[in-house]
Amino acid sequence: MAAAGAVAGVAWLSYRIERQSTLEEARPADIILVLGAAEYRGRPSPVLRARLDHALTLYERNLAPRIMTTGGAGGDPVFTEGGVGRSYLISRGVPSEAIVVETEGESTVHSTALAGEIMRRMQLESVIVVSDGYHIFRVKKMLESRGLKAYGSPRREQPHGVLHDRWNCVKQAIGYALWRLGVPV
Repeated sequence: MAAAGAVAGVAWLSYRIERQSTLEEARPADIILVLGAAEYRGRPSPVLRARLDHALTLYERNLAPRIMTTGGAGGDPVFTEGGVGRSYLISRGVPSEAIVVETEGESTVHSTALAGEIMRRMQLESVIVVSDGYHIFRVKKMLESRGLKAYGSPRREQPHGVLHDRWNCVKQAIGYALWRLGVPV
């Protein structure tokens, strides 16, 4: 009985995550938050570059006066995802003073907690979350649990196929459920 309930719960969360994954909620906010992704020797991976380019578009539309990049070293002792994001945005014309960087996060939970703390200290109240669509539901919930108003704005993605997309939603549903239970995944 408990297993059936868990499966039903994951299915319901997956459905909610899939619905959120295509919603464009960008509106004026205090900051744009870019979730980290892989970097290669100081250069953003295609996924990170797409997230940064999307954040840049929102910034150029004057939806927020700042952009925060996130993510720690991820195996590279020299570069961090957050630092690489900052360098990329500066190379695209964003003033360095408009960029806030979080460079310690080792996971979505960790980066989101650190970003939330930075925003609290800066007295920011609203945030546009930029990431892959399937990622946004969970990040929004984490930020909302810290008292922030969060809006999702998924980066454009190449279609991967229904099964791939659904599997990403299931993984995020499990991650969200574990986070709610206090497991930092």
